[in-house]
Amino acid sequence: MTDTAIAWDTYSRQRPERRPVNARGEATWFNWTQYPDHGPGAELLNLTPGGRALDLGCGKGGNAAHLAALGMNAVGIDISAAQLRSAEERWGHLAGLALHQAEAVSFLRGASETFDAVYSVYGALWFTAPELLLPAIRERLRPGGRLVFSQRPPVEGCYGCQASYIPRGADEDPLVVKRWDYDPDAWEQLLTEYGFMDVRATVLEAPPGPRRVGTLIVTARA
Repeated sequence: MTDTAIAWDTYSRQRPERRPVNARGEATWFNWTQYPDHGPGAELLNLTPGGRALDLGCGKGGNAAHLAALGMNAVGIDISAAQLRSAEERWGHLAGLALHQAEAVSFLRGASETFDAVYSVYGALWFTAPELLLPAIRERLRPGGRLVFSQRPPVEGCYGCQASYIPRGADEDPLVVKRWDYDPDAWEQLLTEYGFMDVRATVLEAPPGPRRVGTLIVTARA
């Protein structure tokens, strides 16, 4: 097991399971932000029933499960076996949902199929070098297909490769994973350089509450 897989397995044990239902009483739903019942939904992906979507860093699978429940063909990948076990236990019965343990760039480079949408919710788009990941995504998106991702906005002045720390036991050093932080203008420039069109990067305000930050949401077209 790689150090990165160990880190995300550790993270998985610290994350609560998705609620049984959301505020509208729905058993599946799509959430781009770190806040419940907040922000846009699956409409950002511009999918129709039967469309193929790839979730890069699917975690415990809730977003991919929602697409499958809507009649899409949803493929979720994650490097963490622990995350995927949780996803399989809760959502494995859904037709149209396929889950794979894989690193994002390796999966994309080894894939032969194309996708109508590729997305990442606080996932691989945040934790993979864009010069490796963006060309691999562009290769697997059909013409006109959508790339959409969300992550925490950067701290002002802290751009490029940064360190994220995943805590362990009281007597253990935290695990470290790399993440890539850019402001909206930089993301728009990067994606344009790698051949994406109609690029739009914005920060969605957080719902009211103390010490809350917004969510950076980026949309683009192949």
